[in-house]
Amino acid sequence: MQFIRSNTFHWAAALAALFAAFVTILFGFIYFKIDGYLIARSDRMITTQLNFFAALPPGRLISALDDHLDQDSRGVQFAGIFDAKGNRLAGNVVRLPDDLGPGAPVKSVRMARADDKEADAPLVRAVARSLDDGNVLVIGRNVDETREISRVVGAALALGLLPAFCFWLLAGAWLSVRAQKRVEEVNMRVRRIIAGDLRERLPHRNIDEPFSRLAAIVNGMLDELETTINALAGVGNDIAHDLRTPLTRARLTLERGRTNATSLEQLQQAADKAIGGIDQSLSIVTALLRLAEIENSRRSAAFGDVALGEMLREVCDMYEPIAEDKQIALSASTSGTLRVRGDRDLLLEAVANLVDNAIKFTPRSGSVKLELLRGEGETILRVTDTGPGISDKEHEAVLRRFYRSDKIRSTPGIGLGLNLVSAIVKLHGFRLIIHSGPGGRVEIICPDEPVGRA
Repeated sequence: MQFIRSNTFHWAAALAALFAAFVTILFGFIYFKIDGYLIARSDRMITTQLNFFAALPPGRLISALDDHLDQDSRGVQFAGIFDAKGNRLAGNVVRLPDDLGPGAPVKSVRMARADDKEADAPLVRAVARSLDDGNVLVIGRNVDETREISRVVGAALALGLLPAFCFWLLAGAWLSVRAQKRVEEVNMRVRRIIAGDLRERLPHRNIDEPFSRLAAIVNGMLDELETTINALAGVGNDIAHDLRTPLTRARLTLERGRTNATSLEQLQQAADKAIGGIDQSLSIVTALLRLAEIENSRRSAAFGDVALGEMLREVCDMYEPIAEDKQIALSASTSGTLRVRGDRDLLLEAVANLVDNAIKFTPRSGSVKLELLRGEGETILRVTDTGPGISDKEHEAVLRRFYRSDKIRSTPGIGLGLNLVSAIVKLHGFRLIIHSGPGGRVEIICPDEPVGRA
């Protein structure tokens, strides 16, 4: 099966094996700790019993020893009294073990009861002591209960570890299959996107996990890509249309001048008109190249501190003669010495385009005002006029290349001004806001710490 070969399943199996090894070591540690504790407790008990019996008078020792053995319902107690030659005098121990010397510490020895076969003698913790009358007292205790604990621990290990290990493997298999399904779904959708379906998006859930975050980022990139491709889809036709008109006029003018001109002056007039049409075509190409340069961020290395107040006054001085010719009141209002980080030439070009549009579309005797304001954590550069303004429906359209509203078809222009402004604003990490309503109002919002593209 394919999921068994996946990295997810391999990692789950490795973690399961690591978990099993850890649990095994833990159970082994617990077992040996319990075993050592029980043996130490038995040794203390044996030593206490030995001291008790050794302190009894000889006349009471045998009867006390018999009572002690009679009360041993579990059959784990061993006791015996032997004379100096090793003959059993009392107790349930068949003979005195050879390796159990009087006075030695508690140790493990093989010791058989009187009613058991000596060949099946269990391993017993025992100790021996010489009494005042020359006899030897032996006290022992069977510690086979530690084996029972071993069996209990082993059973617990088998009953707990095996299901846990299987659960880990099943979890790894489930995660692997789940990941494969998600990857297959992503592959399927990516193939659709490659085939040209730009509306397709990667699946993601609104949860904080790596795959969903990655899918959201990729979907955002696809949104941007779809917008760009849709915008570029009509650019070729728009360019051809906008270049064909002035070039056609230039050709017709030259053709008519060649045919109809009867003097050098008429021929020069025809040539001047043709040059005007060619200049318009060149201005379109120049604007497109300028847009490409800005969108590729080639000018980001020239960023520096820009004094916006001085820049607005400079733009106002540049367009004041044009405004006077049209009887338009042009003014600039600045608030303090506000500065931003950016390319001064590009920002000047953006503001100049906004002012040029405002003067172009404002009726005679109107007004155009440049304002520099301070907002909360941002600087606002605002251009307002008393022209017709831009409707809500056209807010996005006016930012497209070569877009010209039906209301301004007769006004000179190539439809790239606001698109150029938008590209410059985006390069600097600023925001461009177009307001609706009577009169035009466009704002460039400059955050205190804009994040421009590198």
